[in-house]
Amino acid sequence: MSPPVTVCRRRGDDPDAAALRAAMTTELRRRYADRPADPIHLPDTQVLAPTSVAWTGVAYTVDATPVGHAALRWHGPDLELKRMYVLPAHRGRGVAAILLDAVREAAGQLGAARIVLQTGDRQPDAVRRYERAGYHPIPVFAPYDALPYSRCFALAVRPPLTLPPKVTVPA
Repeated sequence: MSPPVTVCRRRGDDPDAAALRAAMTTELRRRYADRPADPIHLPDTQVLAPTSVAWTGVAYTVDATPVGHAALRWHGPDLELKRMYVLPAHRGRGVAAILLDAVREAAGQLGAARIVLQTGDRQPDAVRRYERAGYHPIPVFAPYDALPYSRCFALAVRPPLTLPPKVTVPA
């Protein structure tokens, strides 16, 4: 059993968060190398502008090593999960599940009813992780609808607000 990790909220420009996003970009550039027009090839500041970030979390081991990252940004009434990443050496140890729990908690605290996300067709490991966490496929949403390989998912954070049925009392 590997040591537990703790997810700490960080600023979007935190050096640990930035380093993990850079590692993710490097890995994804290799996976999608034959698709140079993909947004993954854009600098992080264009894909995840600091002003659009509602929450950033970094997962740390007990010795304070940063091993995972996730961010949330508003996408209409939903929060969009961005830059979910775990360093390869720490995969398979539950870090992603802990990060996704922190994301869900943060989304609830921010008042979102739903988390949406986009991933690609060359990330079946990510798709499996999201499905295990309760995310379900949804139609591809903008701006990812321009990318034919996109896979989009959603997770209800809280049930939609419904009013109780009207009760009529006979006179």
